[in-house]
Amino acid sequence: MPVVEAVTTVAVPPEVAFAVSQTVAPVRYRWDPFVREQHFTDGATRPGKGVRTFTRSRHGLVMISEYVSFAPPTNVGMKMVRGPWFFEMFAGGWRFAPAPEPGHTVATWRYSFRCRPAFLRPIADRIGVRLLTRDIRRRIAGYAAGCADPEVLAAARAALSAGPDGTSRAADLTPGGTDSTSRDTTVDDAGPPSGS
Repeated sequence: MPVVEAVTTVAVPPEVAFAVSQTVAPVRYRWDPFVREQHFTDGATRPGKGVRTFTRSRHGLVMISEYVSFAPPTNVGMKMVRGPWFFEMFAGGWRFAPAPEPGHTVATWRYSFRCRPAFLRPIADRIGVRLLTRDIRRRIAGYAAGCADPEVLAAARAALSAGPDGTSRAADLTPGGTDSTSRDTTVDDAGPPSGS
């Protein structure tokens, strides 16, 4: 099964790096070049294990994804529930670990997939690797820029301080903690493909 991965180091600590990755519209669209429309489904208002999201990509493709793990500030994972016909399986994961330099984070984003139909898989997988590698590199570069964007950082830090017991909470990450109903959340911002 093909796997594509991109890694970057950002000049913020892991809890902020994770919170940036979970920002929602309109802040999310300051950094994420992949998503054109996104929102939670089934009445959910924040990310969490079992929560599903709808995403329309910049390519016009639609995917319904489900969080299979949500463990701030270290990782988040997703799997495709329904998506483009040519994916038999699609899963992704984003990990955040302290970098050797204090106050920095190494972000590792990994996706795995399997194409269909099976008889075209050898060719389709090679094409998929090429296209997804280009997209993930572009997307993680946007994320790195977001980790230096004052508006994005303000939204992420506001969410971290919004927990009812004062603990970090990477959810509802629009400025001021307000919910957005159009182009709303993250879908393939996930932990490793295994869901751990």
